[in-house]
Amino acid sequence: MTATIRTAMVAANGLTFEVDQCGDGGRFALLLHGFPESKYSWRYQMPLLASLGYTAWAPNLRGYGKSSRPKGVAAYHIDNLVADAAALIDAAGAKETLLIAHDWGAIVAWQLAIRKTRPLSRLIIMNVPHPACMARELRTWRQLRKSWYVFFFQIPWLPERFTTAKSADAIRRAFVDMAVDKNRFPLAVTDEYRRTALEPGAMTAMINYYRAALRAGEAAMNPKPGTVDTPTLMLWGEEDIALDKATTIGTDAFVKNLTLRYLPGVSHWVQQEAPEKVNAMIEAWLKDQPVPIEGEILR
Repeated sequence: MTATIRTAMVAANGLTFEVDQCGDGGRFALLLHGFPESKYSWRYQMPLLASLGYTAWAPNLRGYGKSSRPKGVAAYHIDNLVADAAALIDAAGAKETLLIAHDWGAIVAWQLAIRKTRPLSRLIIMNVPHPACMARELRTWRQLRKSWYVFFFQIPWLPERFTTAKSADAIRRAFVDMAVDKNRFPLAVTDEYRRTALEPGAMTAMINYYRAALRAGEAAMNPKPGTVDTPTLMLWGEEDIALDKATTIGTDAFVKNLTLRYLPGVSHWVQQEAPEKVNAMIEAWLKDQPVPIEGEILR
């Protein structure tokens, strides 16, 4: 029987987080979503983790859904986002954590692992490169062109107007237009994300992640030496139109124990678009079994 996902409000780091919870095992897993997603993006992975003996928490990050929405760009500085994740781990009473993250959640997760903010048993990263690899590729025209939206988001008020127009249809299109298997994103799914984006003040908070990152600069977003000691599984949908596959090259120079798997024919929304394959890879890795290989490993 599939474990039930329940929702609770959790106090952490002086804020309140809307958290989906699943399972009651003795091990703890924290799942961090990306933009413009929400805790809902982990609906396929949480029951799997519960079946493997974990208590899994998937919060709406600050600014999203019913979680606290502090005002101002500075509130979304990477230091605050890392502190949120650490405080959620503390709120769960976890001694060690399996950290799973995608997109912006993965930016936070890389930082938490690099800074060794809290003890991590394992780390699973989906479709966001190690910050040093990202910084390198942002010096190329190929990745700069793919990252155009980051610069668009620096403009005051206009990005919010654009993304929320027509009941946030741009949010729906972000999923459907980027996805390879568009059947994974029917209206019932995209409406969930549109509702999140249309919460009062939410879109500004969501875009402030990008504004704060650019203002923080490379020193904050790419801390040196960038070494990750935690065993890491990196999963990458090869049809990501926002992040080039080349950003994954060289990850093993920073991650001592890295397992990297590519998923051909899968977009940036990897854990939602190919949940069966992603879950099979996660389960094998957590059980110390051979992780299926789908695509060619770049060197």
